[in-house]
Amino acid sequence: MSQSLEVVVVGGGLGGLTAALAMRQQGLRVTVLERADALGEVGAGIQTAPNAARVLMGLGLLPELERIKTEPQDQVRRRWKDGSIIGLTALGSYVKDTYNAPYWHYHRADLHQVIHEACVDPQGHGPVVEVITSAEVREVDQSDPARPVVVTADGRRVAGDVVVGADGIRSAVRDAIGGEDTLVFSGEMAYRVLVPGDAIREDPATRWLVDRFQSTIWYGPDRHLVHYMIRGGEMLNIVAIVPADDGIAQSWSRPATTDELLEQYQDWDDRVAAMLSKAEHCSAWAMYHRRRDPLWVDGQVALLGDACHAMLPYQAQGASQAMEDAAVLAEELGAVSRADIPSALARYVSRRSKHAGMVQDASLRNKDFYHLPDGPEQEERDAKLAAFNGESDVSYHWLWSGSPLNNADMESYHYQFRR
Repeated sequence: MSQSLEVVVVGGGLGGLTAALAMRQQGLRVTVLERADALGEVGAGIQTAPNAARVLMGLGLLPELERIKTEPQDQVRRRWKDGSIIGLTALGSYVKDTYNAPYWHYHRADLHQVIHEACVDPQGHGPVVEVITSAEVREVDQSDPARPVVVTADGRRVAGDVVVGADGIRSAVRDAIGGEDTLVFSGEMAYRVLVPGDAIREDPATRWLVDRFQSTIWYGPDRHLVHYMIRGGEMLNIVAIVPADDGIAQSWSRPATTDELLEQYQDWDDRVAAMLSKAEHCSAWAMYHRRRDPLWVDGQVALLGDACHAMLPYQAQGASQAMEDAAVLAEELGAVSRADIPSALARYVSRRSKHAGMVQDASLRNKDFYHLPDGPEQEERDAKLAAFNGESDVSYHWLWSGSPLNNADMESYHYQFRR
């Protein structure tokens, strides 16, 4: 039924390309429009928990993912003042055995490239998705409700049976269909930092970071710090979240210096300064999120990922939830004819909006949970983390164990992990 359906995906990021690949594998014809001159991702790390890994494996990407991944063995939670361990959660083989999918780290650009290559398949053996760059979207023409048309800044018109806005937190598609302004500034900003792995290994004060790959969170008053290795130890990825300074809410991002970063953590455990002092690339980013969104679909235009449920990174689930959106949307559209597109889009919203909204809410609650000042509440929190099974009413078991797909059969992956 779906062989003739045409879909225009606006946005060539992780969510958009995952959607394009999933829909192409369902037999849909897909065009991706990307506003940038070339496809790519920022130079930073990304975590994919089992729920996202399950989607990517279902798209046949496991061999390529194994080539680019770094596998943390634990998730460690540390106290800001002395680095003492508050809690430790097993990852590695435990996660694969328990959830039949891994918890892996990547450089975002590497993961993006793997998905992009699967979309265009230069060997000519699989899906071919048309990707058009330098295509800034200005309008979505819905004068024919059954055939929405994306209009670019240079006047090009690209029509499809469905238009998918996967174009991020400042979505042009969302604006074009009159989406409500649900953006909220968190009052915080994030420093994104990359440190060369060699610099970490050469210093006795930081060498402990590569003894056992770990995903580490440091908790402190008003701020926290996350770090993990990527590219097999070639780089240490750091995300440091602090109260926002003047102007970042308007500029959204800006360059930053190592000295500025060090000042933010000057009273913390000496190991934090040892890490941060080696930063080669540092930038600051405003932290926005969306309120629970009343609009995901307008006619035959649908939103996906940050365009409809942008969340703070306190569950490390932003990209993962977009990938779940992509898988469900592809499954629904792949099962219908043109006449049934509206019902397929309604089912997509029904299956995804509540779930993604719960993750949004949990991520927002963690904003306070992570940043408690020292005192009774902090001590109660740390006691909970010592017996950790999730944060802010969302357990890892709930978040990681389910599949977003109706017809998922992941048993075949057991052998691949354990061979």
